[in-house]
Amino acid sequence: MPDCLFCSIAAGETEAAVVWRDDDFAAFLDVRPLFKGHVLLVPRVHVVTLPDLPGELRDPFLAAAQRLATAMVDGLGSQGSFVAMNNTVSQSVPHLHCHVVPRTKGDGLRGFFWPRTKYADTAERDAWAARITAALGSA
Repeated sequence: MPDCLFCSIAAGETEAAVVWRDDDFAAFLDVRPLFKGHVLLVPRVHVVTLPDLPGELRDPFLAAAQRLATAMVDGLGSQGSFVAMNNTVSQSVPHLHCHVVPRTKGDGLRGFFWPRTKYADTAERDAWAARITAALGSA
């Protein structure tokens, strides 16, 4: 889809801190992360919601989210992760995306109150992305 931000990022046309991509999916840092290292996983084909995801991509999508959740622990030293998707409601970009967020006990995330943070600059952002990419390489 020509005017979809996530399609453009997945295609490499728009700059983003990409941590992983293959023929079907791309994963990149959220520009407004809940915590540093917060990744969005998107299918490269434009679909808006999870019910729209073609069946042949369903299991690989979950497998990719699983790898990213593991990378939160292995690459960032978090104790676990938060994995979630919105469908239409609260979906800031109308393209399916799975949030994979590093979590640590006492990190302040409570219920659905999601404070946002930001990276100091692109160097800090890229350093966080590199840590996740390195962990994915060993997974």
